[in-house]
Amino acid sequence: VQLQASGGGLAQAEGSLRLSCTASAAGFGSSTVGWFRQAPGKERELVGTVYSRGGSKYADSVKGRFTVSRDNAKKTVDLQMNSLKTEDTAMYYCYLKTQWHKEYWGQGTQVTVSS
Repeated sequence: VQLQASGGGLAQAEGSLRLSCTASAAGFGSSTVGWFRQAPGKERELVGTVYSRGGSKYADSVKGRFTVSRDNAKKTVDLQMNSLKTEDTAMYYCYLKTQWHKEYWGQGTQVTVSS
């Protein structure tokens, strides 16, 4: 299984960015997918996840600003980030957890938000 992330970069505070991740995985539709992030000196944390049956979960810090969406036919999971804050600066990783609970990670894409 390979996960290829794209779309990171530099944004202004209050701006928007969209990250996309494409998976080469059979059984994508039955997997949990989402995004984590890791800022320098901090632990990796969940940003948001979408379950195979469509429910979702978000970190409190991004609720109302970020949206994770999936397209099972295209095997993609996107992260729409609005109202960006400087504290959103981090390396963002897409991930996939199969129905057998095996986890896979993308290579990471850097998001930098300037004030």
